[in-house]
Amino acid sequence: MDNRAEIREFLVTRRAKLRPEDTGLPDFGGIRRVPGLRREEVALLAGVSVEYYTRLERGGLAGVSDSVLDALVRALQLDDAERDHLFNLARAAGPAPRSTRRKRGQVSASLQRLLDGMTGVPAFIRNGRLDVLAINALGQMLYSEAFVSPQRPVNLARFCFLDEGAHRLYPDWQTAADTAVALLHTEVGRDPSNEELTELVGELSTRSQQFRTLWAKHDVRLHQSGYKDFRHPAVGDLRLSIDALELPAQRGLTLTAYSAEPNTPSEGKMRRLAELTFGPDQRPLASEAPSSR
Repeated sequence: MDNRAEIREFLVTRRAKLRPEDTGLPDFGGIRRVPGLRREEVALLAGVSVEYYTRLERGGLAGVSDSVLDALVRALQLDDAERDHLFNLARAAGPAPRSTRRKRGQVSASLQRLLDGMTGVPAFIRNGRLDVLAINALGQMLYSEAFVSPQRPVNLARFCFLDEGAHRLYPDWQTAADTAVALLHTEVGRDPSNEELTELVGELSTRSQQFRTLWAKHDVRLHQSGYKDFRHPAVGDLRLSIDALELPAQRGLTLTAYSAEPNTPSEGKMRRLAELTFGPDQRPLASEAPSSR
């Protein structure tokens, strides 16, 4: 798959975020036709010629050495997620990109049992396009708004942008939307030939102006830990810690779990959510947990 347009837009948007004073370069004034650094300024910071950087920004990352990529990382002040994305784009631009439609990841029975045994925390497994492939009972209760629609698997990006329930579930909808788009952009860099991912991006671009606006920013992120806010219809506002772990045995899948900080209002509300899920007096064993599939 030709990913030159993705490379071009990513580098242009990173360049637009920097001003000369952010990099230690003098600003000699004059009218800048576009925001941010000029190409010659990026080339100077990266230690390459203007002609060479221009070729890179036009999508010519195939065969570029790691040292040059690292020079671009420093010049454009990329964070860890952006650095990974740049290297993924360069790999995908090589002579043998992955192709063909990939089957949607399958979750093994043992992983489903692991999820079902996590009765104290909401948890689910997703793929790179944000399909929820498996979820435990408490997770399905937390995301009950997303499971109203009969469409399966639930896709968290489609839910965020096309379902009014997302505005009820996420009190800070904008942050949730930013995160969803950034995760999809990250996955596009990893797997640009994934046709199902391309179809999803096309669908959301067609149906949501908000998605189109955020997609044009070309932001990426590593979603490994942090906090997420929910507004559950039964227990109210929750602020939960999030931990996302990639599953090395099942490439492309991520296990996400939420937990409440001890001695906070959210901890009590999570206990109430568990009571609503399992009943006030019992928590099911893994083998007794209701199937979410």
